Amino acid sequence: MPSFEVKLKDGTVETIEGADAYQPDGPFTTFFALDGKSVVDCWSVRVASIRSAEIVAVWRRSEPAAA
Repeated sequence: MPSFEVKLKDGTVETIEGADAYQPDGPFTTFFALDGKSVVDCWSVRVASIRSAEIVAVWRRSEPAAA
């Protein structure tokens, strides 16, 4: 299952599980599950939103990160 790791300005790293894509959504960056589609559309499921001003970096992970 794909996931994203998001590094925030305070140094913490949030893991967003089950998201296939993300895009700007007003003052937020929103992560979506695409359910087999290749683009974000009105049927995509919102998984999480994070205030864009707090994000330093985003990494897509196809497999779970090694411990």
